[in-house]
Amino acid sequence: MIANLVIFGASGDLAGRFLFPALATLHASGRLPEGFAIVGTAREPWDDDTFRRHVTEHLAASAGDVSVEHRDALARSLRYQPAALADPHDVAEVVGRADDGPVAAYLALPPGLFTAAVTALGAARLPAGSRIALEKPFGESLEDAVALNAALARTVGDAGERAVFRVDHVLGMATVRNLVAVRCRDALLAAVWDTAHIEQVEVRWEEDLALEGRAGYYDDAGALKDVMQNHMLQVLTLLAMETPEGPGERELRDAKVAVLRAARAPAERTRRGRYGAGRIGDRTVPAYVDEEGVDPARGTETFAELMLELDTPRWRGTRFVLRAGKALRARRKEAVVRFRGDAAGRTPGELRIGIDGPRDIALRLNGAAPITLTGTPPAPDVPPYGCVLLDLLEGGSTLAVRGDGAEEAWRLVEPVLAAWRDGLVPLEEYPAGSDGPDGTLEPT
Repeated sequence: MIANLVIFGASGDLAGRFLFPALATLHASGRLPEGFAIVGTAREPWDDDTFRRHVTEHLAASAGDVSVEHRDALARSLRYQPAALADPHDVAEVVGRADDGPVAAYLALPPGLFTAAVTALGAARLPAGSRIALEKPFGESLEDAVALNAALARTVGDAGERAVFRVDHVLGMATVRNLVAVRCRDALLAAVWDTAHIEQVEVRWEEDLALEGRAGYYDDAGALKDVMQNHMLQVLTLLAMETPEGPGERELRDAKVAVLRAARAPAERTRRGRYGAGRIGDRTVPAYVDEEGVDPARGTETFAELMLELDTPRWRGTRFVLRAGKALRARRKEAVVRFRGDAAGRTPGELRIGIDGPRDIALRLNGAAPITLTGTPPAPDVPPYGCVLLDLLEGGSTLAVRGDGAEEAWRLVEPVLAAWRDGLVPLEEYPAGSDGPDGTLEPT
């Protein structure tokens, strides 16, 4: 297990809200090795004590379920080294603050800084057995993703993909991890998991939050780039993949990438929208274009819906729908499998799998009267980022995205983004607090 973690961007929101709370949970549960070293780096000219106070404040706000004793113990172990991320000398000094042995370098940075940081890490000559972790999105286009993969390959050399860990924290969610096991081992679902039995599969990522001060990032990204091109496509690959040809990580990742290669997203089967003024519960929400920091001329979508087709024998004829939106009436992050109806016209059966709050699973069966079976999986003892960090440190890749998978995800969505930029798909408006734009996508 790697015993040195260096976090680039350690003063930022991602590290404060997710990485350090996850590390506190792992520390409290005894899952980190003895003498585990954590070095943080960012532009702020802090010393160790200032950094420790900063992290302690974030732990109090975001890791309240971890005892003060364990939170304080983690904070006391932290080290800090300011650095310019593109400066190989600075980066080498940061790595030098870690103890001897391999290092996990975690880039909690905006994607525009990845290539410079990766290049600097290459010049700093990481110890053998080290790994580089990057947060999604992996580039901002297919061209960017290819260039980033090339920079990573130059830096890690013969270590190859084993030395790279592309983070999509959705893969660390308990329900998503369980989905892998269900798809690989459940004989009951395997018997009906094909186009003969399933009419439509949906992945929904619907939020009742509006922009919430994220204009700096979101207005440049939009719903499709923010969650659909990464989180939702990862869930789709697990739902639609063939049973992996073996039990290893490579076979699982091969099966996932095969789904992306077989997928098409015709622009004429897409919708986009932007929320107007409205109410969500007791909150008054301004129109997206009136939010601070938004440039209305960009035409950024806050709602995206795509109908995909998979050109495989298993799925030819089944519709796959991805739907994401902000400022909607209710929060729903789930996968919905709609089975085909029978000749008598009875309501088809349906399987709902909650991805993130709630995580309930519901199966509706149709006999003389519809019956719904529900259950809630046990609460996980480690948060998603805790699972991701363990996989990274232990040398695994099950919860990481492979380089070709990152490129295939961009290949799939870029024609849609181009059609939207050219105005070929109208930007509809929906009131905040509604279910999104009127109507539904219809198959052609």
